Amino acid sequence: MKDGMNARGSCLCGAVKVAVAVNKQNVGACHCDMCRTWGGGPLLALESVSDVEIEGEESITVYASSDWAERGFCRRCGTHLFYRLKTGNHYAIPVGLVDGGEAWSFDSQIFIDQKPAYYRFANETHDMTGQEVFDAYQGS
Repeated sequence: MKDGMNARGSCLCGAVKVAVAVNKQNVGACHCDMCRTWGGGPLLALESVSDVEIEGEESITVYASSDWAERGFCRRCGTHLFYRLKTGNHYAIPVGLVDGGEAWSFDSQIFIDQKPAYYRFANETHDMTGQEVFDAYQGS
């Protein structure tokens, strides 16, 4: 597996195109109630994104899902495009949006304390509770 790469993808209807620079080919899962409501299951996302370019912004709707973050989706087809913090430059990009068959490494899970008991992943991962996530972002 290599570190650092560029990945591209688009929504289902093609109205929005996304290009990202990825520092590491790692994928994380978020089990928070909002992510599971948003997508019907955990959000599997690229977290080590350093640069995001979006084409077709007129087709994006942004929803402020909390005081600190917002979620973007295509207003035409509903494809999930990003989760981002309102301050700073942190994006989580759904891995399925840009997956071209790369050798992704699933290595972390957040809000593990909100994960329902009816599913689990077999991978060895670094797990953080919701409080641990908040503490980590407040410290940076």
